[in-house]
Amino acid sequence: MKHEEILSELEETARQMGVTVRYEKGDFEGGFCILKDTKILLVNRKLLPNRKAAVLAVAMSEIGLENVFVKPALREYIEDEVARASRSTKIG
Repeated sequence: MKHEEILSELEETARQMGVTVRYEKGDFEGGFCILKDTKILLVNRKLLPNRKAAVLAVAMSEIGLENVFVKPALREYIEDEVARASRSTKIG
């Protein structure tokens, strides 16, 4: 799958989970937050598609994907990005 396809599928999965995905400008990559009882995945709009997808994948894993169907290829991508993020956190 291309990063644009992955990004689109991640956005659709987030909608199924009742989570809003927002792309904003700022000095951040993105992540999960709750604003007045609304779950939001915030992503820096200036990131390249591969980084946007990675940020969404990691943030969605923080929310939990147990109660929603996720295509096996997409679930594998999410798990890979979480593992990659975990390794980079331990190194840094």
